[in-house]
Amino acid sequence: MLDYAESVTKLIDEFKRLPGIGHKTAQRLAFHIMRVPQADVERFTEALLEVKRRIIFCTVCNNLTDVDPCRYCANPSRDRSVICIVEEPYNLVAVEKTRSYKGLYHVLHGSLSPIRGLGPDDLHLANLLPRMRPENNDGVEVLEVILATNPNTEGEATANYISRLLKPLGARVTRIAMGMPVGSDLEYVDEVTMDKALANRHEI
Repeated sequence: MLDYAESVTKLIDEFKRLPGIGHKTAQRLAFHIMRVPQADVERFTEALLEVKRRIIFCTVCNNLTDVDPCRYCANPSRDRSVICIVEEPYNLVAVEKTRSYKGLYHVLHGSLSPIRGLGPDDLHLANLLPRMRPENNDGVEVLEVILATNPNTEGEATANYISRLLKPLGARVTRIAMGMPVGSDLEYVDEVTMDKALANRHEI
């Protein structure tokens, strides 16, 4: 790093702060920025600043949005009796791509992880329980909450914790099914996935 100008070193260090970006990738990104025209860099910089200026948390579901409430919460055609809980905003997008889910969402912005020091207070849970009351949900009773956290240790711990919070309220609490991905081969499936697939089998 001593061979680079100070400004280049600073740029590489900033890229390394991004999730999933190691030293070599940060280096490639920095040199890419130096090669592109000034106008492209300014457009990129403006896009970053605009996101920081305009994007906020939806006060209802915590989704990232430029209007409050977000488009999902404000849409009168959504089924308000069902709430799908996801870890991150991009998980919401994955559910929407199915085009089969028509309910509302709740975004946690993380999962429980004692190793990383993340507890319940670090998740966006404070506005979840009030949403369960009809007076806070356009007069509609929430009948089902779908826990769509990731199928890993942290996601399972988060789902179990939220399930214990919600069960006393009387709503049906369900967990997304896990098992064999479509298009995969049994030969390459690990034992945990196979176990889940067998547990979640259904009649045809």
